[in-house]
Amino acid sequence: MNTTPLLEMRGVSKAFPGVQALDNVDFEVYPGEVVALLGENGAGKSTLMKILSGAYHMDQGEIRLRGEQVTPQNPHHAQKLGISIIYQEFNLTPNQSVATNIFLGREPKEQGPGRLFQFVDRNYMRREAVKLLAQVGARFSPDALVRNLSVAEQQMVEIAKALAEKAEVIIMDEPTSALGEEEVVVLFDIIKSLKEQGLAIIFITHRMEEVFRVTDRIIIFRDGRRVGGMPIGEATTEKIIALMVGRPLEEVFQHSDGQKGDVVLEVRGLTRRGVIEDVSFALRRGEILGLAGLVGAGRTETVRAIFGADPLDAGEILIDGKRINIDSPETAVRAGLALVPESRQIQGLMLIHSVERNIAVPNLDWLFPNRLVDQQKTRALGQQYVDRLNIRTPGLAQKVMFLSGGNQQKVVLAKWLATNPKVLILDEPTRGIDVGAKAEVHGIMNNLALQGIGIIMISSEMPEVLAMSDRIVVMCEGRVSGILDRAEATQERIMAYASGHVAEQV
Repeated sequence: MNTTPLLEMRGVSKAFPGVQALDNVDFEVYPGEVVALLGENGAGKSTLMKILSGAYHMDQGEIRLRGEQVTPQNPHHAQKLGISIIYQEFNLTPNQSVATNIFLGREPKEQGPGRLFQFVDRNYMRREAVKLLAQVGARFSPDALVRNLSVAEQQMVEIAKALAEKAEVIIMDEPTSALGEEEVVVLFDIIKSLKEQGLAIIFITHRMEEVFRVTDRIIIFRDGRRVGGMPIGEATTEKIIALMVGRPLEEVFQHSDGQKGDVVLEVRGLTRRGVIEDVSFALRRGEILGLAGLVGAGRTETVRAIFGADPLDAGEILIDGKRINIDSPETAVRAGLALVPESRQIQGLMLIHSVERNIAVPNLDWLFPNRLVDQQKTRALGQQYVDRLNIRTPGLAQKVMFLSGGNQQKVVLAKWLATNPKVLILDEPTRGIDVGAKAEVHGIMNNLALQGIGIIMISSEMPEVLAMSDRIVVMCEGRVSGILDRAEATQERIMAYASGHVAEQV
């Protein structure tokens, strides 16, 4: 590896009213290197990257790029310098073509007749887009509309945009959060190719296994300071977590072996034509049942059908041995079901409303039986669950949009736990939250299981599925391909069932 950093940040500090976000931080990345920037939410990672990408201005410190001092004035200036950031939420225009998105705001011009006018040179854009897409291994046309691309393909467009801007430093913020395992493999191949071209990659993730798969070196932040770093060859999960949270964690994943009760939920032959077919399984009280499979396997579609969010063509649902006709989420809640959805911000929360109001919404029937608002009741309910789940918020009136990802997830959990469910369905419960918050969510799940609540957990993180589940239902192409007990489950067996291999190959 080159011994001279491509990018150096030295003594960087940044304060907001009442908060020292960064305190005398150093950071560096070398040509052809992937460096992981790790830390809990609020550790200062995003603030540092926003300074680097021109969105924030530092209070003190310096940035050197290729040995020369630079000060990004805004995101456009940072891009001109060769620094590009790819956010978790893509910055694309869905109704325009791939080529247009790649050159948006930097369209090449050609001279019109008589040199009086200039026109966008669409032929040049298309030719260059073809080259850039080939560089990232994309197989779709530059003429395709972005809205028709998969999430993984849209990510390729974002990377192609960065290459078109002659980026030398690319920041990837949670780049795998919405990708399946096969798509993650494609992304990592692209990152390897970018490394070989001498680009520097800053990789921000909460998924520990990805750190070991794709990065060369680790830098760890805590409370606005750099607290450690090491080459990947010297790193262990235990070392990283201890530095991130400031105390040793015996295990990231906590699993309780409490006694399991009777069957609380059984589904038989659930079918929604073209989506899921003949799905059957049972869930016991106090059991955590993992639902595993590749993207598109039908996991989310199955739980949405159970919860009454999507209609069924066939099949039956039994709760405590009695057949229940669940035709809407409202009837599901009355039957004792609760669903924490995959996208907390879009489907799980009212971001512009308070913590108190979000927790109250699914509980209006018993909170306000006479349709009269009882502020004392809603405040007491909100405070009960803020305390119970250790939701870190300045107060019940705080808008949930200003909470960290982990605390937002706890608010979603709180509002459904307040309904006193028999069955709690969790769709990607720890996606996009840091390791400390993840451990807290796992602790909450274990406590609920010990209280006799049956839990269905969908997760795309294999270590989470293996560590947290008492049994695992594996799905492939809308069907149940296998059910594994905890003792017999391995990553290889799950992946074999998930990819459609027959049992003899497992």
